Amino acid sequence: MALILVTGWLSRGWMSVAIVSSLVCAANAAPSDAIVVENFDSDNYLVFERAGELRRAGLGRRVLVPVTANNNLDPNAGALGTARLVADLARVGDVEIVPIREIEPISLNAAGDVRRYVERHGMQSIVLVSPYLRSKRSASVYAAVFAGSSIRVTCEPVGGRGVETWTETWHGVQNVAEQWAKWQYYRFYVLPGSVLSLVEK
Repeated sequence: MALILVTGWLSRGWMSVAIVSSLVCAANAAPSDAIVVENFDSDNYLVFERAGELRRAGLGRRVLVPVTANNNLDPNAGALGTARLVADLARVGDVEIVPIREIEPISLNAAGDVRRYVERHGMQSIVLVSPYLRSKRSASVYAAVFAGSSIRVTCEPVGGRGVETWTETWHGVQNVAEQWAKWQYYRFYVLPGSVLSLVEK
């Protein structure tokens, strides 16, 4: 027991970095037809800001912003207004609203709604702009949902400043633990059995 505790204490720095790294997608953004802003946290200014930077850098002419909607795909007025406001503040430019249904599992169904929108508008490639600690999960969901299509999906994680000190605060530990648990849930439970039926809807 003492050996385990000492080993854990000595390797805590390496382990904390490894845990965070397992949650972050490879930053492989490439010039694409559109930039998709992952907008589950509509007040996440950084993902909108990064989308604007990528657009100005020539990585995508169109910016798609998923917004929660009802089953008839009518966007929620509050979510729509907030998304447009944050996009304006972040100087993203004109955005295209993609209605997504809040049906569990939400990330999977949202990616399905985005795929249908992208296919309907003849796009062949997208850049997914996602918050840092959920970016690996999001990239994996989009890769699974878009598998079998001719649409290329690349990823751009956003944020991460100060994340190397996440073990020093309760909020940091809570945030990393939550994102890690959700990633395992999607990785081992949601993705293996749900994608095919989702795409066929």
